[in-house]
Amino acid sequence: MTTLENRPHTALLVVDVQNGVVEGTHERDVVVANIGGLVERARREGVPVVWVQHSDEHIVRGSDNWRIVPELAPDDAEPLVEKHYGDSFEETTLETVLSGLGAGRLFVAGAQTDECVRSTIHGAFVRGYDVTLVSDAHTTEDQTEWGAPPPDKVIAHTNLYWTYQTAPGRTAGTAETKNVDFGRTS
Repeated sequence: MTTLENRPHTALLVVDVQNGVVEGTHERDVVVANIGGLVERARREGVPVVWVQHSDEHIVRGSDNWRIVPELAPDDAEPLVEKHYGDSFEETTLETVLSGLGAGRLFVAGAQTDECVRSTIHGAFVRGYDVTLVSDAHTTEDQTEWGAPPPDKVIAHTNLYWTYQTAPGRTAGTAETKNVDFGRTS
């Protein structure tokens, strides 16, 4: 249903599941395990897995904080997109990678819910992608000292509003890891 022409395939987008990003986040181990299960299932079903890796002055490229968590191992054949902004599409190769895969439908998991995950799902949606946020495969840190709700509420609110997101010619929604249906990829 995507508005992108000739994009019948699905991809799993794993956003910023890096040591320095997920350290201390809400239910970190559960979320990483859910993402690991999604990655394994996508690989079994022939669904491309696209990894996104953030760097900036706090997460220096090449540092331990920059590395993807040890529980997840990107395959050398899987695309890795490096980014410097919240939206994984901004000044990156992500659109080119997804176009090359013929992907118009995305399942998104990763961190941080209220920053890079939100920016990326909105960025994908406005660019014409169908976007499903995996509701139990994204997380964030506690930012209550700056006025944010507790992490569980941030995650719940993001899942709530993304469940009902609409736009012409595109679909959005959420699915729990156990209910993800990558569907046909060709």
